Amino acid sequence: MTPDTIILGDCIEELKKLPAKSVDLVFADPPYNLQLGGDLLRPDNSKVDAVDDDWDRFESFETYDAFTRAWLSECKRVLKDDGAIWVIGSYHNIFRVGTALQDQGFWILNDIIWRKSNPMPNFKGTRFTNAHETLIWASKSRGARRYTFNYDAMKMANDELQMRSDWTLPLCTGEERLKDEAGVKAHPTQKPEALLHRVILSSTKVGDIVLDPFFGTGTTGAAAKRLGRKFIGLERDPTYAKLAKERIAKVIPISPADLDVMGSKRQEPRIPFGQIVEAGLLRPGDTLYCPKGERAARVRADGSLVIGEMAGSIHKVGAMVQAAPACNGWTYWHFKSDKGLAPIDVLRAKVRSQMAA
Repeated sequence: MTPDTIILGDCIEELKKLPAKSVDLVFADPPYNLQLGGDLLRPDNSKVDAVDDDWDRFESFETYDAFTRAWLSECKRVLKDDGAIWVIGSYHNIFRVGTALQDQGFWILNDIIWRKSNPMPNFKGTRFTNAHETLIWASKSRGARRYTFNYDAMKMANDELQMRSDWTLPLCTGEERLKDEAGVKAHPTQKPEALLHRVILSSTKVGDIVLDPFFGTGTTGAAAKRLGRKFIGLERDPTYAKLAKERIAKVIPISPADLDVMGSKRQEPRIPFGQIVEAGLLRPGDTLYCPKGERAARVRADGSLVIGEMAGSIHKVGAMVQAAPACNGWTYWHFKSDKGLAPIDVLRAKVRSQMAA
């Protein structure tokens, strides 16, 4: 299996040729099975360039479901045990895909609403404007090894606020939209690279392999290459494959030095509070305070705290003084610095930086 490659052929047949447990992430944008009954016209009777290609036509829901189960089964086989899958769809197909995912044993982590800031209007005026699509993010199984989620990077990308499951992003337009020689859009459902940037940045690491079984004009490959990931694209249409290859060749990867993202504290080495005392950053007999300075506890030689008749870890004593079920002692307890009260988490960060030096 050669990464950074586009394989021309039927997705199910080509998936069967890939080694088991060989990819880190699957992003799938399968046919939506729109079931269009005829041309869609604007109020001025001009034709809307909708999805009416053969690859989106299925004889029945049963045929579509069988197709969905087949490619999902192969995707699960080629995913590593700590891998994950993203599938995007509309109301036409995403509920059927969701059922198939669960039937295959995938464990759904989130459904993400992509709210389009510039959706196509409902020209007939018979329904609400369809202004969103749904992405399902799932791990390989409920008991699978830990999947990748760059939580802190997503929080940083969202102005240090926890990123929510509703994403407002525009449709693919302007220079990003690939067009043929006649100026007509080359692919009816080309996804914006901003969407794939967020998907890949959130759920892979640098060097990971991203598989797209419905590669189209290569948005997944372009985003993967830019972000220092590898890609494998499966595409049955030679015209789309050619456009994707030309597009990706023009992508300039981000410098490796600029690919670092905010790391999760869960991935950092564990530092017990007693190690802060051992390092001399706090000494037995020093006083720690609650955030407002109203409660005070004394540090003991073994890293425990004592306040009145209460004694225990920084977390246990913090919970007891607040009559709370739990407490993060690292952020609750503060020490006196030359700039006032500071959380003891500052001292933990100092020890970690010394360990990394």
